[in-house]
Amino acid sequence: MGRAKHFFSVTDPRNVLLSGSQLESAKNLLNLYRQCKEPSGTTEEQIYAAKKMYESAYHPETQQKMFLPGRMSFQVPGNMTICGMMLTFYRTTPAILFWQWVNQSFNAVVNYTNRSGGSEISESLLFKSYVAATSCAVGVAVGLNKATSKLPPLVGRLVPFTAVAAANCVNIPMMRQSELVEGIDVLDEKGEVVGKSKVAARSAIIQVTLSRILMATPGMALTPVIMNTLDTKTKIF
Repeated sequence: MGRAKHFFSVTDPRNVLLSGSQLESAKNLLNLYRQCKEPSGTTEEQIYAAKKMYESAYHPETQQKMFLPGRMSFQVPGNMTICGMMLTFYRTTPAILFWQWVNQSFNAVVNYTNRSGGSEISESLLFKSYVAATSCAVGVAVGLNKATSKLPPLVGRLVPFTAVAAANCVNIPMMRQSELVEGIDVLDEKGEVVGKSKVAARSAIIQVTLSRILMATPGMALTPVIMNTLDTKTKIF
């Protein structure tokens, strides 16, 4: 439950509305608290509120403020808008091309922003990953859209989800391939780096890829089923 509460806190979309001064104040309060120098009268609730704000905007390893569209707190408004557009405009090739490009551009920003702090990603690798994922998503979407044109409408509605899932399987491993080659930092219980692990890197990337697909499932796989059911009932009546 503790881990779940942590991620609910970090992904809270209300954190997007926090100003720079609020985030800086939260960071300063946490730094003072860690040094046991917090202002007199500071409550536990204030510390937890500062922790929530800080973790929603700062990278856990580099402690650098993250680019707003790449933060986990921006996932709900960002993904909700883009997924809605992909599910709505999936019938024509120009619409597929545009919205799959927008989605992969957004994904590239998120993946780069949340990369492992010890891994540097070159501009060349970033560009190759972006092009590969966008090409995969567009190719799958356009190809399936044509292949399913004579199949039941529900199949066509699920094409955007299939394209997104396929692109995630390409984008994330490519974007973080340096971690697969060099490994990621392994910390002890004191938070000190004790070495690097390729096994941990592989496990982390698989988990991230699966989680991104699962995150898209409710909106992009269940919504088409619901809409198709409503359309069928409407035609009957």
